[in-house]
Formats: sequence, structure tokens, C-alpha cells
Amino acid sequence: MLLKVERILDRFSDIIGWISAALMLVMLVNVFYDAILRYFFRTGSIAMQELEWHIFSVVFLFGISYALKEEGHVRVDVLYDGFSPKLKAIINIVGTFIFLIPLAYLIISGSIWFVHESYTMGEISGDPGGLTHTYLIKSVIPLSFILLIVSALGFVVRNIRMYRGQVFSSQDKIEDNIL
Repeated sequence: MLLKVERILDRFSDIIGWISAALMLVMLVNVFYDAILRYFFRTGSIAMQELEWHIFSVVFLFGISYALKEEGHVRVDVLYDGFSPKLKAIINIVGTFIFLIPLAYLIISGSIWFVHESYTMGEISGDPGGLTHTYLIKSVIPLSFILLIVSALGFVVRNIRMYRGQVFSSQDKIEDNIL
């Protein structure tokens, strides 16, 4: 049962990672286009430059969920690497419930008003020719931390399995790639 839940949550995190990777390619094309316009045609677009920043922020904020799933997040590996798998699992579970989820909740609850305020006042870019509908980019903040909580649940399930000694077999990995 835990393996199925973990697979579903991991698949969700993989989709978020795929979205981040796709947006990184979109950002690359945007930067290339903007650079060509600026250096070869001596023109440019403020909206395109702002779009670069906005896409980068989405890539970063969505990428946090995928980084957690892949265990690419920051921790004190000098100490952590020497611990037993059970102790690592306990540290990961406790750290997720004491630090990660409460912080994510605080950011979600603190940023909802930020998005709402931007939407109700019809906020647009302060630069002439900039982007409109800035509430859309601001809405990525609470959304990304909701996604982080979902990824954190998958991380907790994986660590529960690790604590119980139920690690992935090579067959589990093959079946996971097929599904």
C-alpha cells in the first residue's frame, strides 16, 4: 500500500519536474530571442525581459518540489552520510513535519493575501510596456508550496518505507518506469 502511495506522489513530483524542465527550455528560447533582438537589431521588449524573470521564478519555485523528491535539497551531508538508514529516515520524517511543512504552510497562508491584493487592484508592471496580470506570477508562490507539501508527503512515505527496511528493488524501479 505504501509503495502505491509513494509511486503516485513520486509521479506527481516527476510531472512537476518535467514542467520545470519544459519551462527552462521556454526561458532559453525567450532569452535567445531577446538577445538577438537587442544585439543585432538594436531593439527589445520590456515584456520579454520581464517574462524571463517570471519564467525563471516559476522554474525555481516548481523545481523545489522535484529537488525534494530527488533528495537534491540542502542538508548537512557531512553528518548525515554517516548515519544508518533508519536514523536518516527518522531525521527526514521529523525534519519534514517540524520544519518543511510548517514553513510551507506559513508561506502559503502569508502569500494568499499578496495574490488577492494584486488581483483586486488589477496590478500591472511598473515599467512601460511591461507585463499585465502580475497576480498570475504571484499566484505561483502559494501554488508551489502546495506542490512542495504534496512532494513532502511522498518524501515521508519513502522514508517510512526506508525505516521499515522496505527499499526499492530493481523490479520495483522497472515496474515504476513502465507505469
